[in-house]
Amino acid sequence: MMNDVVRSFEGEYAFLSNFYPAPIEWQGLLFPTVEHAFQAAKCSDPAEWPFFTHGVAADIKQHGQTVTLRPDWEEVKQDLMLDLTRRKFEIPALARRLLATGTAELIEGNLWGDRYWGVCGGVGRNELGKILMRVRDEMRRCPPFFKSKGGLEHRSRRVRAAARPGSLTQK
Repeated sequence: MMNDVVRSFEGEYAFLSNFYPAPIEWQGLLFPTVEHAFQAAKCSDPAEWPFFTHGVAADIKQHGQTVTLRPDWEEVKQDLMLDLTRRKFEIPALARRLLATGTAELIEGNLWGDRYWGVCGGVGRNELGKILMRVRDEMRRCPPFFKSKGGLEHRSRRVRAAARPGSLTQK
């Protein structure tokens, strides 16, 4: 990795986006992306979770803005995002790509005004970027990451099948 900074999660870095296809098992359900699982986690009513197991990530995100939030959402959203991101990078192909970013600062640059998870117009907290860098550091400190964090070999059969090489869209 030659860049000291990844400024957006597009092109060769699209795999860093929460919209990138990566099967995530959460609460016994299989979600096609981190975004799907994250939006489900917002719901105060677990009966709504299955709705988020399919569909286009952008549509799912929009629907997530209409749900009744769980009462502790503001207190748990960071930890949930960290957990879901760890699960995503248990997939070996994605883990290798994250590690290949070296020590680059990862910035979720965007044009849609997200200044909490990312940076827009040079302003923002970049919480997703910080989480990605934390997961990358954890992977480096604790190889092999997949075994120590309950990785791929411990995941359910359906997640393993969905995460097989060639099943993930390569951009």
